[in-house]
Amino acid sequence: MAAATRRLILVVGSGAFAGALATRVTDPLVGVIAGDLGVPVATAALLASAYALPLAGVQPVLGPLADSLGKRRVMAAGLVVMALALAASALAPGFGALFAARMLAGAGSGATMPLAMALIGDTVRLEERQVALSRLLLFAISGQVAGGAVAGVLEAHLGWRGVMALCAAVALLAAWVVRSAPLPGVPETAAGRFSLAQALGRYRTILANRAALELYAAVALEGAVVFGSFPFFAALLAARGIGGVAEAGLAIGAFGAGGFVYAALARPLLARCGQARMVRAGGALGAAALLGLAAAPAWWGFAAAALALGVGFYMVHGSIQTRVTEVAPAARASAMALHACGFFVGQSLGPVLFGAGLRELGAGATLALFAAALAGLGLVLGRRPG
Repeated sequence: MAAATRRLILVVGSGAFAGALATRVTDPLVGVIAGDLGVPVATAALLASAYALPLAGVQPVLGPLADSLGKRRVMAAGLVVMALALAASALAPGFGALFAARMLAGAGSGATMPLAMALIGDTVRLEERQVALSRLLLFAISGQVAGGAVAGVLEAHLGWRGVMALCAAVALLAAWVVRSAPLPGVPETAAGRFSLAQALGRYRTILANRAALELYAAVALEGAVVFGSFPFFAALLAARGIGGVAEAGLAIGAFGAGGFVYAALARPLLARCGQARMVRAGGALGAAALLGLAAAPAWWGFAAAALALGVGFYMVHGSIQTRVTEVAPAARASAMALHACGFFVGQSLGPVLFGAGLRELGAGATLALFAAALAGLGLVLGRRPG
């Protein structure tokens, strides 16, 4: 991989890390926040949706802005907004204020990973792009690991408010790196002023592409079935007497570690199996892992299933991402914005769907339904051309 590509991944990866850190940070803290602010655990679990839904909602605006004004400029501005919102989260006097600050942080985070992927799509040739995106994922995965495992551990020393403040500092540092680091050779000159007519024209072109619509629906379903159970990890472990907050954090960290496994194997897997076979295998592995979450006899088995879920998820997700980068090369930020919109709409609906399934069907049946959906998604994507 060229030195210029590695430098680009390092710079935009700092923003991806900060966004991922804040995305998963509340998952292992749900019970602690619920107790501190006097709300039910199911209510506190909605903090995941509070972050993901605005992240999805701002995408139709951020994509065209980045295509017009410059991707790095918009990414850095989003990171500043996220840092301020996370600082407000640390100072929130009640759950309503925390929920609102969490929503604003999610909106700011919307400028991180989608625009990082769009920049890589602008710079890296197609045959190397999925490998480059897998390297970018290492930064997002590292953020997930820190947001899950580290948050669960640090809460005992800093409290959940201190964890939020730490996330704010990381986001501010990332904003400085993204805005100021030199990236010679990267085509990042702003195209001009924002034009609503041009933005709508880009979206009409993208949405007229049936393949694009299929990919956006696929990533929404993937986001719901993979991440829907995450805010309930601590409750699932506690109900079976095999763990609590710390073990839930370790399981979320194990999921992120599965992404490291994928990043290490992406190049040989693509060379040996091709994208179609890899995405089918990823769906099957992820489905088996979701069933493993339901059957794990101890916390370490639960964490092992989460690790396998991470590997399977990234095998599917990396393939979707690569395909989306070629949906509209002339409006790549807008195309990636719609991809992120679908993904985080799915993530925001996932906990709601899982919570409803938990009440009506129980944990085992709900995880089995989610597993069937993920396996089916892998089979369908595997039949489509890359």
